[in-house]
Amino acid sequence: MVKAGIIGSTGYAGQELVRLLLQHKDTEIVWYGSKSHINKKYCEVFQNMFQLVDAACMDDNMEELAKKADVIFTATPAGFCASLVNDEILSRVKIIDLSADFRIKDVNTYEEWYGIKHVSPAFIREAVYGLCEINRERVKKARLVANPGCYPTCTTLSVYPLLKEGLIDPGSVIVDAKSGTSGAGRSVKLGNLYCEVNENIKAYGVASHRHTPEIEEQLSYAAGKDVKINFTPHLVPMNRGILVTAYGNLTRTVTYEEVKAIYDKYYKNEYFVRVLEKGVCPETRWVEGSNFVDVNFVIDPRTNRIIIMGAMDNLVKGAAGQAVQNMNLMFGLEEASGLKLVPMFP
Repeated sequence: MVKAGIIGSTGYAGQELVRLLLQHKDTEIVWYGSKSHINKKYCEVFQNMFQLVDAACMDDNMEELAKKADVIFTATPAGFCASLVNDEILSRVKIIDLSADFRIKDVNTYEEWYGIKHVSPAFIREAVYGLCEINRERVKKARLVANPGCYPTCTTLSVYPLLKEGLIDPGSVIVDAKSGTSGAGRSVKLGNLYCEVNENIKAYGVASHRHTPEIEEQLSYAAGKDVKINFTPHLVPMNRGILVTAYGNLTRTVTYEEVKAIYDKYYKNEYFVRVLEKGVCPETRWVEGSNFVDVNFVIDPRTNRIIIMGAMDNLVKGAAGQAVQNMNLMFGLEEASGLKLVPMFP
């Protein structure tokens, strides 16, 4: 039985971790960390956990938690995990960090985009970027995993095979993405109030969103050269879900069958990536509540471009589900354990 502790368990991603781990036959939650609700019963914060969780929320003492847990999930803002992690803690416990602290390998890039000083850069190189479908073998050996961001997960899994195979021009990639409001977290913000979000859609972080360098870094690994993209996210009035539509110039004339064969080469044996049938566009409603990513593409010979689409639940595959997937790999468990969730509809 893997003993798990969660720091930041009362945020949206933290609560989703609790929901998934409670259903995991090989896991026991030993620490519900929440600096904002210390000593308050977890089920009083989330009534859906009534009679499921009797424990009270605890503090964010990682050193004490490391004595009790086999794995620590940190579902916390940028800078928090980096401020606590050290060699002594990592010698006793594995850490899966859901923030961006260890995702970006260049510390200067991190500091520029996140506007804070990185206080433990020595661990950046060691941390494994936890996109399981691409870094599976490295995740298995890791003691520190940087859980990917939601937009980067959906974008990378959608575009990666075509860049890897040299089918699209690395300098031509444009990414248009939409996300539900849970992606902004649970803290009170004017822009996320019901009256501000309902009956509205807006672009935000235009040419400045923090996930841009993370996406560029992962796509650069695929292309084997530096990739610069235009990335524009949008906020839409729904709770969960991400839809990515990406565009790239084709490097040669291709048929549907050729492109489909490339996606099958990379994802035929990947349980959580579903390459849809021809003509079927991914929709957020068909992945909600699950760890699936649905992808597909359309070739546009008129413009010599390919349009790539991906949809997933930002709180599951985009956060907590992917973190559990990483945990399963790190502890030699079945990768899909606790994650065979049928998408919810409606």
